[in-house]
Amino acid sequence: MALVPYDENSIHALSKLHSSSANFTFANHSLRLSQDWNQLGVAAVVWDAAVVMCIYLELGQIELPGKEVIELGAGTGLVGIVAALLGARVTITDRKPALEFLSANVKANLPSDLQKSVTVSELTWGQGLDGYPAGGYDLVLGADIVYLEDTFAALLQTLEHLCSDTTVVLLACKIRYERDTGFLSLLKQRFSVEEVYYDKERDIHIYRAQRQPLRRDL
Repeated sequence: MALVPYDENSIHALSKLHSSSANFTFANHSLRLSQDWNQLGVAAVVWDAAVVMCIYLELGQIELPGKEVIELGAGTGLVGIVAALLGARVTITDRKPALEFLSANVKANLPSDLQKSVTVSELTWGQGLDGYPAGGYDLVLGADIVYLEDTFAALLQTLEHLCSDTTVVLLACKIRYERDTGFLSLLKQRFSVEEVYYDKERDIHIYRAQRQPLRRDL
């Protein structure tokens, strides 16, 4: 969600993120995702959480064909692209500065017959939510979007707006700091949350969440 260019000299271990592209094979398609760290920072590189989310989607643990899916903080768009290749109708969102870059990746990596199944749309969490149907999605996806504490309240508000009681939320996360588990604690106040997958090599967790019905005092 945050478009924050980092100091290249301070992150030698992440040198692969400075490549102009990243290549993957998912859903029997070869994908080439453009990256642009210098211009858009964290929003324009493929993070491990996105890769692990795609691996999980390919496992078929959740039904995708014909489902209404929305991806939050999409960055390069890898997760939303793979969801579309697996048969979902996908709304891929990020903040306005990332949209042109995101749209180019979608166009370059989706076959022409699937282009109409994807919409790229601006979404800043907690703002303009009326532009998205309340409870209108079967699945909400987020890969490595839990890292800025200042965004947690807006992210939770956005999830509550997008989700009905039957909507499934999948969050792929690297737990780096205590504040990250703090978000999961906030989420658990309104959603049932369980870990459904862990990639030990990349140290990425996938959490499945579903909104708890509101209790009505008698």
